[in-house]
Amino acid sequence: MSLLIGNKSLIAIESGITHAYESNHFKALGFFVIHIAGFCYGIDEPEAAMIGYALGEVKNRSVRRGTHTAPFSSETNAGEIADAIRHAIYAPDQEHKHFFGIPQPEFCKLIYGNNLMWDPGDETFDDSSYVLQFDVGDRVRLIAFKANLGSGNYHHNPATLRDLWLSADEFYGVLEQWREEHEAEWIAAQKLPDGN
Repeated sequence: MSLLIGNKSLIAIESGITHAYESNHFKALGFFVIHIAGFCYGIDEPEAAMIGYALGEVKNRSVRRGTHTAPFSSETNAGEIADAIRHAIYAPDQEHKHFFGIPQPEFCKLIYGNNLMWDPGDETFDDSSYVLQFDVGDRVRLIAFKANLGSGNYHHNPATLRDLWLSADEFYGVLEQWREEHEAEWIAAQKLPDGN
């Protein structure tokens, strides 16, 4: 049975617990995916990830509400942002390049320092999914995509690109509701000792 919070055609978080653990750190083995504008990001399989990592990411995003910002977040084309982030972080020999007028080292610090890229941890996004979040005033912009796989290819797969704007209250409301309902689901679940 899965827990689905939100609307898949806009923003939704879906998760499932296969095995719950006593440890508050690991929480559970299961899956955690994000639905954005009708497309699913993450691995939807019963033993895809440890949910504790995803829970930590959701909590961190809520606590840091309003700080996921970048000077290029509101006007720049979604595909250009996706490719810039992939190139800046993963492509070789980028140290002397600029991305939206920002030198590569500073650009990478901005991405990580402002938590622009979702990192639910473990193996959740091993399907080459990326979810970028930008707080823009009282709205949130989500840019999600899957990477083109292959040697030397740092571009996004255009068929998987989604660019969604929604109110900050709606977005953070989905995060908070998922966190609360997941906690209740975990508390009610029969627990296994850690390591089993």
